[in-house]
Amino acid sequence: MLTAIEIQKIINQKIEAIFYPTVPADLYQPIRYVLSLSGKRLRPTLALMACNLFSDEVEPAIEAALGVEIFHNFTLVHDDIMDNADKRRCQLTVHRKWSDNVAILSGDTMQIQAYQHLAQVPAMLLPKILQRFSQTAVEVCEGQQLDMDFEKKTEVTQEEYLEMIRLKTAVLLAASLQIGAWIGGATDQEAQLLYEFGSSLGLAFQLQDDLLDVYGDSETFGKNIGGDIVSNKKTFLLISAMNMATGTLKDTLFHWLNADSQQPQDKIQAVTEIYNRLGIKILCERQIASFHARAFAALDALSLPESRKATLIDYTSSLMQRQT
Repeated sequence: MLTAIEIQKIINQKIEAIFYPTVPADLYQPIRYVLSLSGKRLRPTLALMACNLFSDEVEPAIEAALGVEIFHNFTLVHDDIMDNADKRRCQLTVHRKWSDNVAILSGDTMQIQAYQHLAQVPAMLLPKILQRFSQTAVEVCEGQQLDMDFEKKTEVTQEEYLEMIRLKTAVLLAASLQIGAWIGGATDQEAQLLYEFGSSLGLAFQLQDDLLDVYGDSETFGKNIGGDIVSNKKTFLLISAMNMATGTLKDTLFHWLNADSQQPQDKIQAVTEIYNRLGIKILCERQIASFHARAFAALDALSLPESRKATLIDYTSSLMQRQT
């Protein structure tokens, strides 16, 4: 069994070795740039770990893992355009470093390249892997559209939000595990359990990000705290507060939501205090724990020796142990 560090080393080496033409430079340089920004390589790592659960050889799953990672980064390039974001992983976003048009076209090329890598999986598995990947790609787009729709809606339920993050974030984690498991020799039932594990884990990860944006430590979390509050982003915390607050507390919350951002620290402090009074942190922590438990119940149902699951368990558990 490979360790998480060994798997990530393989992935990074394979990404660095991908050949890109030099012409046209403004098409391929942005792709090299965004993939060089690294990140956690979470999705390809999970794909190879899932393969390794059933096979000692992960080589057959590497191309699929690369496809998943390239597709994920394609979505980030286009998301940054839609969000008008300046930075990604502490570096300029592609559309800021080049232009919107360059970012769109380079992103489109990355999506095509993702399929080129996926097409290199074992031939007998190709139809169902492409079907799963294509369905997942559509779902990610659905999630992004729902996220944009929420910006215009005054009322969003917790259930609507959870479905949005399932589509936008969780399904790609789930598909990475399922595809890796299939390549490793898993049955459809075994691969489905890993899909369910990844889906619930993805929901827990996103809720953890929502929580850490308010209650995390900026040095540990890796970005400034309170950004979601300043931008009125409809996270699980804000949606819960909007639905739970009544009377003067609700008036105060909506006052801050409609206030300008000239004094962001005042807004962060005031909204966080409302969250504290409503018990929003505890509510979010309970929801995270529920999805975490659901994820590991699916993994427990997988009839494999615990020793083979240990690396996956340790890796995913460490991701949930970021400081709050």
